This record gives sequence, structure tokens and C-alpha cells, in this order.
Amino acid sequence: MSAAVEQLWPAIRPMHHTDVTAVAEVERQTYEYPWSAGIFRDCLLAGYISVVLDSGGEVVGYGIMSVAAGEAHLLNLCIAGEFRRRGIGSRLLHYLLSRAQHSGTDRVFLEVRPSNKPALKLYRQAGFQAVGLRKGYYRAADGSEDAVVLVYQFRPAS
Repeated sequence: MSAAVEQLWPAIRPMHHTDVTAVAEVERQTYEYPWSAGIFRDCLLAGYISVVLDSGGEVVGYGIMSVAAGEAHLLNLCIAGEFRRRGIGSRLLHYLLSRAQHSGTDRVFLEVRPSNKPALKLYRQAGFQAVGLRKGYYRAADGSEDAVVLVYQFRPAS
């Protein structure tokens, strides 16, 4: 990676339909069972909070969150491999939490694979707490993998 790319701090901006191909490619490079481009298009059409991390015109990450009935659900958060371990995922997560709070939600839910240790660490450091387990939630090479259900509870204003 060039020194110029390393210097850039990705900007968080709304996801557009023209970003879907790049977003789906980051997803495909990251996950064994990725979302399709169609799922990302559907999220945009549904009006979910959908943002990308833009580094000099290149999509290097994204986040998608639904908000309804006083709750938010973080559906997907992903950072391209070469941009991980720089605090960018934490920055994106906190941005989404801020959007959820400003939307009037009380809490944010998400599911994560127990095998995804970096993601579990990120969410726990941000203040998420485990509240349950969804058996066989994810596709896996051996059939399925459970999902840990996490929640972030906003504290009432003092």
C-alpha cells in the first residue's frame, strides 16, 4: 500500500446505489458467506442507515443499521482487510451508535459469530453486552454457526 493511502483517514458518507458493487466486493473479500449486491440494494431501498468509509474515492468499509420502534439493529459493519486494526471500525461503530441515539432509540442490537473474535472485542469495548444466543443462525462450512446476540443500552440523560 502506498504511503499516500496510509495517510488518508476514510470519510464516513451515505452509501449510494453506485457504491453497491464496491461494497459487495469488500463483503466478498471478507466473508465466506457474503451478502449479495441485491441485499445491499434492498437495504438502501428500505431506507436503512447505510454508510460507507471512503478513502480517496475507494470504498474501504461500510455499515448498515435499521431503526424502528425505539430500537436499532446493526445489520452489517465491515472494514476492508488492509484498513483493519487502525481504529477505523471503532470510529464507524461510534458514528452508527450516535445516529441510533439521535434517532431516539433506547438500544442497539446485533448478532455476531462467536468465532469472530476481533468483532466481539470491538463490540465489547464499545459497551455492548451479550444477551442471548441464536442457535444455527449463520451458514458455516460444517452446516451452521450460532450467533451471539449483543445489545448496547443508551443511558438515560442525567
